[in-house]
Amino acid sequence: MSDLRPPDPANSSTPAADAVKNHAGRASSGGVETTTMLRERDEPRDVDDAADALTRVQALLAAMRDRHRLGEATDSLTLAERVPEDLRHLIDELHSADIAYVLEALPLEERLMVWDLVKTAERDGEILVEVSDGVRETLVESMDREELVAAAETLDVEELADIADDLPREVVEEVRQGLSIEEREQLRSAMSYAEDAVGALMDFDMVMIREDVTCEVVLRYLRQFDALPDQTDTVFVVDRDEQLKGALPISTLIVNDPEVMVIDLMVTDFVAFSASDEAREAAQAFERYDLVSAPVVDAHNKLVGRLTVNEVMDYVRESQEAAQLSQAGLREEEDIFAPIRKSVVNRAPWLLLNLITAGIASYVASRFEATVGQIVMLAFLMSIVAGIAGNSGNQTMTLIIRGIALGQVTAGNLRRLILKEIQTTLLIGFFGGAIAAVFAYLVSHRWDLGLVMWAAMLLNLLVGATIGIFVPIVRDRLGRDPAVGSSVLLTFATDTMGFFIFLGLATLFLR
Repeated sequence: MSDLRPPDPANSSTPAADAVKNHAGRASSGGVETTTMLRERDEPRDVDDAADALTRVQALLAAMRDRHRLGEATDSLTLAERVPEDLRHLIDELHSADIAYVLEALPLEERLMVWDLVKTAERDGEILVEVSDGVRETLVESMDREELVAAAETLDVEELADIADDLPREVVEEVRQGLSIEEREQLRSAMSYAEDAVGALMDFDMVMIREDVTCEVVLRYLRQFDALPDQTDTVFVVDRDEQLKGALPISTLIVNDPEVMVIDLMVTDFVAFSASDEAREAAQAFERYDLVSAPVVDAHNKLVGRLTVNEVMDYVRESQEAAQLSQAGLREEEDIFAPIRKSVVNRAPWLLLNLITAGIASYVASRFEATVGQIVMLAFLMSIVAGIAGNSGNQTMTLIIRGIALGQVTAGNLRRLILKEIQTTLLIGFFGGAIAAVFAYLVSHRWDLGLVMWAAMLLNLLVGATIGIFVPIVRDRLGRDPAVGSSVLLTFATDTMGFFIFLGLATLFLR
């Protein structure tokens, strides 16, 4: 990274300043284009634009299909001749993020038709960054090498790193060859970090200044930019070796006397991250301190990038989506219009595991056939024991997973947390089991069955709580996603143990 010192007041144009100016202008190109598009529309962009656009696109595509069914000759026409002018105009007006939203909601054939209308390589790159991984795969497969290279060349280094795994290796290599030495190093650095590390999310476009200059010099320097990098609320203060020394908020810079030195205004008590820090912890810090941007340093305290709130929000959203998919037994994000074969491969493993665990639970129940044959009511009541424990365990598991995600579950409070959850479960089990016992007595007129119901409910709730606590914690300690597979193991435990405990107690105490 070049030395980004502020220019001398007598010479406001320096190679360092020019380098930053060009770099920042590129980083803010998306924002500039968005502003231009808004001006063309002569009205503010509404949050419902994407949904409205999807409805209109679907209506226009349906009209095309109707014309084809009515026998109009369309096979010999080019795409441009077949597509209504209204549809082309609508696509041209949409923001890249809105086009991504539309593409994700269209079946494959219609998706590719709309994708062909986007046309420009610059918009192709922006949209590829915006769409989900599953949809990006279908779009990339429809593009030839030249189109992919042209689209990738329009992206910033961090954006290219985000989608590099979804592009053919030869395309990434060709684009890499066209980067400057500094950009190649940035790309290598961004791709070297794990997906859940701060380094994988950091932005390389930032403003650095020196501490031994005045605010007037800094203001002159900032005026050289075509546009500041997005989410620039702070400029970072470094020494000659780019060691991070402090931070100067833009709001502080603007309202102070131009003759004041940066060293007298800069903040030294600020939040900074290491590139190897966990993104989850960084997201918590952004929420806790209401950050817009924060510096990222390497092991030697050299400023290597910055983390911005938009990247953090994207990470949080993607993490939540991944957790929801994991809890549903899906291995990866799935395009809703993905080929049937891919959907089956994605969904089948956990369903098969569910089938196996359900089979084991049924086998356990079958071992008590004689007991169930004597007291038929047991067959109806045992599902209550398993179901209530499963729901209770799921509540405990959800709280533990959320606590892990927020960094609230630590070695220091783990013992007290376990005791609290066990005590809560015992209390719920005692009174909930009593209610279940009364119900069992009312339907069977047997007080001994009521007692068995009460004991089985209490014991199985403890099983559910134990699984709900320890499975996510153990998986987290092993460096695994605490949500993946936890619900399946919980269901297996509460079903199997619920049947075993209830029918076992019935075998021992009921005559």
